[in-house]
Amino acid sequence: MTAFLWKSVHRMPNSMLLWQRTMSLYNHTHGFEEKEIKKKLQQFTGGSVSLSKKEDGIGILTLNNPKLMNAFTGAMMIELQEKVTELENWEDGKGLIIHGAENTFCSGSDLNAVRLLSSPQDGMNMCMFMQNTLTRLMRLPLITVALVQGKALGGGAELTTACDFRLMTPESEIRFVHKQMGLVPGWGGAARLVQILGSSLALKLLSGASKVQPEYALHIGLIDAILSPSDEPLEETCTWLKLHTKGPAEVIRAVKKVVVAGRELQLEAALRTEMKIFGTVWGGPVNLEALTQRTRHK
Repeated sequence: MTAFLWKSVHRMPNSMLLWQRTMSLYNHTHGFEEKEIKKKLQQFTGGSVSLSKKEDGIGILTLNNPKLMNAFTGAMMIELQEKVTELENWEDGKGLIIHGAENTFCSGSDLNAVRLLSSPQDGMNMCMFMQNTLTRLMRLPLITVALVQGKALGGGAELTTACDFRLMTPESEIRFVHKQMGLVPGWGGAARLVQILGSSLALKLLSGASKVQPEYALHIGLIDAILSPSDEPLEETCTWLKLHTKGPAEVIRAVKKVVVAGRELQLEAALRTEMKIFGTVWGGPVNLEALTQRTRHK
């Protein structure tokens, strides 16, 4: 009976079980013309976004634009979208670490691009593009960690909120500097910050535009750990993440999917989605092996 249920659920359309992988916030009905927006973003070259996928199921996504503190050029925004698409199709993936090259995280948008995308419509187009990408990043069936070294400023601070966990090195800082630029967050960072901290603390960080150092960030729940002083923070982050990705990929991915459903859907829809995802692992190979071995909880 359990084997029949497992096979039946696996025949369900992916759209029913993996809704979070394909849903975009904006499309042409919102005035979002992706091809046209990409053409404009491609004019702003420089930097890169690289992705390496390890055999243990952990990916490393690196922002490479150290001359500008890893600020996002238009080309990097497009590359980030491409890497998210690649990660959505990585069936063996379990976890992802996002970090910046040369010991700093990200300083937001490249100001050269910002100056030339100065019309409200251009700004909203970039906003929709990045919100789409970061929402898809947040919904990946991978456990994601932002490794914050150096500075995470503006859009860089927003990027950290699209990850499941945030770790900081001792001398690093997170700062939502938008107010000082005459702006508010536009990549979804304000909404996600409210989910992480609640409205009162989120308002303090956004209206104060002050540096959030590791000790305070840990105290208020913005981050999950402060790394030890080390020359190998990426290796330490991998070790930390493996505590959460230990086990078969199909189980780790299912765990992330039920959490995403619980966070984003109304209760009844979340419960139905949880039931469907449960059916993909109940009676499956990993479950049956655990039953055969009579696994005990310790």
